[in-house]
Amino acid sequence: MIRLIKASERYLHQRSWLHTYFLFSFAEYYDPNNMQWGALRVFNDDLIDPHKGFAMHPHDNAEVVTIPLSGEITHEDSAGNRGTVRANEVQRMSAGSGIEHSECNHSDEPVHLYQIWIMPRMRDIEPSYDQRAFDPSSWRNMLFPLVSGEGMHDTMTMNADATIYRSHLDAGRQIDYMPGTDRCVFVYLTSGRLQVDDSVLETNDQARISGESSLHIKAPEESEFILVDVPPAGPAERIE
Repeated sequence: MIRLIKASERYLHQRSWLHTYFLFSFAEYYDPNNMQWGALRVFNDDLIDPHKGFAMHPHDNAEVVTIPLSGEITHEDSAGNRGTVRANEVQRMSAGSGIEHSECNHSDEPVHLYQIWIMPRMRDIEPSYDQRAFDPSSWRNMLFPLVSGEGMHDTMTMNADATIYRSHLDAGRQIDYMPGTDRCVFVYLTSGRLQVDDSVLETNDQARISGESSLHIKAPEESEFILVDVPPAGPAERIE
């Protein structure tokens, strides 16, 4: 089953310095029918103004992955970690038993990023932090695993039976993906036009997929997207 959700159906949240789309219930946006997709709990598409950001605030028991598309964001947390993450880099924080962190744009340019939260495999582990730079040629015309808790070679690890992939397909290219019928797959199209089996995604559309043993992903035009493969999960808690 492939459920296509159009860009216009996303929830738009705006502050004076923040323009963001919540793809699942988050903060003041609450829809009991849109809490999660399997273990994927949060996918926020954020645009943060220069010299603005999120002050210190707490989290626990979530795998938090930040993927900047342009600009840079600086992370600081109560465990003493600090790092500035830029386009083509990825940040992963295991909130575990509890941590406080801030995410601020200290630069003179806006930062556009995705923040993804996945429910953990084990609860109340010791919090941890990692970041890594990648060569964008790594995901050209292939699905490239950025972060995985499934034992993949040379990827950032996380405390979840899940994998986050990035891909940039040239026009006319196709890749095939075999997720297994017991998995939940999520596709978010950053740019271009994408065909997933018989479903066609335009820029910022999303596809939520389950019960499929194979997927044929084709780009009628040059396209970039994120694919998240997660296990099923129990009901998610509301996040304020």
